[in-house]
Amino acid sequence: MEFFPVFMRLVSRDVLVVGGGEIAARKVRLLHKGQARIRVVAPQLCAELAEQQRNGQVSWLQQPFDADAFGQPTLVIAATDQPEVNRQVASVAQARGVPVNVVDDAQSSTAIMPSIVDRSPVVVALSSGGTAPVLARRLRDQIEKSLPSGYGRLAALSGAIRERVMQTLPEPRSRLRFWERVFDGPVAQRAVSGDLDSARAMLDDSLRQAQDADMPQGEVFLVGVGPGDPDLLTLRAHRLMQLADVVLYDRLIPEPIMDLVRRDAERIDVGKRRSNHTLPQEDINALLVRLARQGQRVLRLKGGDPFMFGRGGEEIEELMEAGVPFQVVPGITSALGCAAYAGIPLTHRDHAQSCVFVTGHPKADGTLDLDWPRLAHAQQTLVVYMGVGSLPALCAELIRAGLAADWPAALIFNGTRPDQQVITGQLDNLPQRVEAAGDITGPGLLIVGQVVRLRERCDWLQATRMA
Repeated sequence: MEFFPVFMRLVSRDVLVVGGGEIAARKVRLLHKGQARIRVVAPQLCAELAEQQRNGQVSWLQQPFDADAFGQPTLVIAATDQPEVNRQVASVAQARGVPVNVVDDAQSSTAIMPSIVDRSPVVVALSSGGTAPVLARRLRDQIEKSLPSGYGRLAALSGAIRERVMQTLPEPRSRLRFWERVFDGPVAQRAVSGDLDSARAMLDDSLRQAQDADMPQGEVFLVGVGPGDPDLLTLRAHRLMQLADVVLYDRLIPEPIMDLVRRDAERIDVGKRRSNHTLPQEDINALLVRLARQGQRVLRLKGGDPFMFGRGGEEIEELMEAGVPFQVVPGITSALGCAAYAGIPLTHRDHAQSCVFVTGHPKADGTLDLDWPRLAHAQQTLVVYMGVGSLPALCAELIRAGLAADWPAALIFNGTRPDQQVITGQLDNLPQRVEAAGDITGPGLLIVGQVVRLRERCDWLQATRMA
C-alpha cells in the first residue's frame, strides 16, 4: 500500500491551490465540500474560479508561484499545466512537511485526491494510487449506483444517539450487537427511506430492549476458507468473518484471507504447522468453549474444508457436549481447489474412475499406517494431504505395493495462490525433483495417477497468464 488512506478535517483550514485553469477549478469544487479556506496562486483565473473569487469563495494571489507565496497551508494542490512548476510546488511543500497533491503526477505527490462517493456523513473514497484514475472513477460509479442516498440519514441518526448508547450499554459486545441489529433491521430501512420520525422512535425502543437484555449468547463459527485464493471463499464464510469478536486461526491461513476478518476482532494464533503446534488440539477445543461462554462470537478458521483432515469433527463434538451453539461452513477442500488450479482433473473417463483422499501425516514413530495395496490401484487417483515430509516413503511404498516406478505424480505447493508451484514427475524421481527445486515453503498436496499426464493439456491457469 503506497498511499495510506486518511481522512482530513479541512473545515476552516487553509488550502493552497497553485494554478488557475480548469484542472484547478475541478480540485477547488471538491475542496469546497470539505469547507476549506481556499487560496489560489496563479497569474490568471478561468471563468469559474474568477466567479468564485468575486463571490468571496476563494482568495487569489495574482502572480506566478514562488516560495514566498506558500504561506502556512494544511494541504497543497499543484494543478498547473506546467510540470516544472508543479514539481517546484511539490518540492517546497515536502521541504516544509505539508501534504501535496500534484495532478497527474503520483511520484511527486505525498497525497492523493480520491474519487468520492458522498453520502455525508458517510463518505467512500477510492484511489488507484495514481496508476489508473479512470478505473477508480468506474468503481466509484458502481458504488454510486449500489449505495442508497439515504445512508447519510441513517448515519446521522445513529450519530445523534451514539453517546447515549455508550452510556446505556457500557459493555462493548452488547453495543456491537445492538448496532448490528439496528443496521440489519427495520430501523435502518425506515431511515434510508426517509421516515426519520418512525426510525427515531424504533431506535429508542430498541435501545430500551437492549438495556434489559441479558449478556448476549456466544456462538462458534467453524469456517473453511478453501485452499488459499480469497475469491474461493463462500459468501457465508465472508459474512461470518465480519461478525466475529475473536478469531482462532492456523498459521497456514494466508494473509489476504485474514485481511477479510473484521478489523477489531481479537486474533489468536493456534499454530498448526507441521511438527509445530502452538496449542494442542485439546486446548483449542477448550478455548472455543470458554470464549463462547463469555458471550463472544468465535470464528474458527480452517484451511480447505473443516471436515476434510481439519479435525473439525473433534471440535464440534466438544461444542455439542458443552451445549455451545455453532455453525459449520464448508470450504473448497484443498484436493479440489489445488488440482483444478494445477490443471489436473481428479477423475477422467479414460484414466481414473475413483479418487481416494488420505493423509500422509506419520505416526509418532515416524511410520505411515496406510492400506498400501488398496492405494496402489491403477484406475484411480490418489490424493495425499500433509505428505511433503513423508514424500520419499510415500513414493517407495506405492512402488512396493505394485505401482510402476514411472507412475505419474505431482506435488502442488501453495495451490490456488499467486506463488503456486507444481512439480511433476514419477514415483521414482519426484522426491529428487522436489529437493532440486530448492527451499519451497507452504502447504503441499501430492497427486498420484495417470491424470497427472493431462496437466500438459489442461493447465488453464498458465494458459490464461500467458494470454
